[in-house]
Amino acid sequence: MVGAACCCLPAVAGDETAAQRAAFIAAYEAAAAGTPAPVTDEELAGYPLFPYVEAARLRRALRTARDGSARQAADSASAAFLEVHGDDPVGRMVRAAWLEGLAERKRWREFLDVYAGATVVGQTLRCQALTARIEIGVTAGIEDEAIEEWLTPESAADECDPVFDWLRRSGRLGADLLERRARLALDAGEWRLARWLVRSLPEERARPLRDWATLLERPQAAIDAIIRNPSVVVEREAVLAGWTSLSRTRPDAARDRFDSLAASLGLDDEAASPFAKELALGLAWSRRPALRYFERVQPVDFDELAHAWHARAALWAGNWRAMRRAIESMPAGQREEPAWRYWLARALWHQGQRQRARQLYESVIPTDNWYAVLAAARIARPFAPHAVEFAFEPARLDALRALPEFVRARELLRAQLHGLAPAEWLAGYEPLDDAGRRAAVMLAHEWGWYFQAIASAAEQRFYEDYALLYPRPYAEEVADAARASRLPETLVYAVMRQESLFQPYAVSSAGAVGLMQLMPATARRTAATMRRPRPTGDDLKEPAVNLMLGAGHLAELIEQFDGQVLLALAAYNAGPATARRWLPDARTDADAWVENIPYNETRGYVQRVMWHSVVFEWLLDGKPEDARTWLVRVSAPGS
Repeated sequence: MVGAACCCLPAVAGDETAAQRAAFIAAYEAAAAGTPAPVTDEELAGYPLFPYVEAARLRRALRTARDGSARQAADSASAAFLEVHGDDPVGRMVRAAWLEGLAERKRWREFLDVYAGATVVGQTLRCQALTARIEIGVTAGIEDEAIEEWLTPESAADECDPVFDWLRRSGRLGADLLERRARLALDAGEWRLARWLVRSLPEERARPLRDWATLLERPQAAIDAIIRNPSVVVEREAVLAGWTSLSRTRPDAARDRFDSLAASLGLDDEAASPFAKELALGLAWSRRPALRYFERVQPVDFDELAHAWHARAALWAGNWRAMRRAIESMPAGQREEPAWRYWLARALWHQGQRQRARQLYESVIPTDNWYAVLAAARIARPFAPHAVEFAFEPARLDALRALPEFVRARELLRAQLHGLAPAEWLAGYEPLDDAGRRAAVMLAHEWGWYFQAIASAAEQRFYEDYALLYPRPYAEEVADAARASRLPETLVYAVMRQESLFQPYAVSSAGAVGLMQLMPATARRTAATMRRPRPTGDDLKEPAVNLMLGAGHLAELIEQFDGQVLLALAAYNAGPATARRWLPDARTDADAWVENIPYNETRGYVQRVMWHSVVFEWLLDGKPEDARTWLVRVSAPGS
């Protein structure tokens, strides 16, 4: 998904704070840039976001102060600010900037005083605090904290180096701690870090860990070496780690070596079971025959993942009997999930147990999801979502509207400071009781902050008020995009909801932008195809541009995949090249193809977008859908 909550709340008629907001925006930008303020502080007196102007000034002063008097003035002003706002989100921003400056200046006593008020700290700050205690000689009791920072499976923050140096100097960072961290790194697949760590170990302790790292770095060559030299002792856990890597990346090669490796290691059925499980998973994820190896897995080694892929492998093989056995062997909680009730019904139907299958289908229909629509289709029943109105106390809304944190959150949204609003929202939301949190959902919806309304409802595990949780903003832009791409508006809305939860300024960790989460390069290619202007990054945050290009890109994918929407959706999420790797060799039931998408994210994405489209269609016309239209088959384009 996306990293930041984003939304746009324009000023409305009768907005009494519009003038102050405009003045605030000008003052805030000037404070951040260090330019003269275009308005006086008196003009912003009483405006709820004025502390953000003060914070911007302080953060700049802390960053740019060079001489002693300027730094002292910034320190004093920061201390005074935290006296008033230390517990607020804006105070946390100033505290973080102040701590950063104090650490750079090595003002360790002052650092510890300011750090004492911090409520959210990561490894960098924790290590700086430990460094501060070391530097001022207050080291009693810090050994355990320092060791805790050391025992991380990944590369630690640079700020931890002085702490680790102290552990070495004091003789506490010996071979045991080096080996413990190396093993943590190997468990996490961080073989490069492990190699670096074991350089300081005695050879007899380093060699098994180097062997493990080699198994992760070059699994096929290392496995072959074990097969050729069965007398060489390698830790079983290390061999399994290398085997797992080989099974994931080259399942055919792993399959060809399974019997030889088992013989070389002298594995009986019980000891071979974990190796069979990893091979079976690797084969299933690559659509290769896997049932033979799932059958060699001992019951004790089956977890939920293995149970699920055992059933999927049987489905892909068209072996309904094996799929039924796989589902019936699942733990009760997993077996009762809508997915596995649906697939058990499919298996029973194929085995002639129509009445029991129908009962299972009927039990899935009320669950409102991808499988519910499919279950309705299987028994030729029209499908309509089962809406439940979200219950809340209207009387609570007035109190919430006046809550300072919510007032600031709304103003931040209106001021286009989208990244700052969620912290204020959480500061107001988290202390609320259940009734208050339900009312807060309605408040966010009232503001048009649909992301926050939907996320807060989900936090309360409420999903069924479709009129509330499936809004249709940007109606004109969606209509234009749908018309240009010849896609149903409901499909555009479904993709937008899944991609960004209606956040026009959303930017993912991978760099996808806007409502339809377009990668800039993809957007530029689509724009060229559509003969539209080349978009900039900021352009992609404009709903009209993003929706037009996102819908256009989806339409291109649908055309590439011969009109097969499910394949196009998988390609939209995982990329066309990846989706093509998943194409079936022959025409395949669509539900079976989707179930066997190896990426959990993409499988869930396709299922949820299709479900969202059903809800939006139902909200549009109020009519049950003929679910049998979902009973299609998929095939490679041109086949």
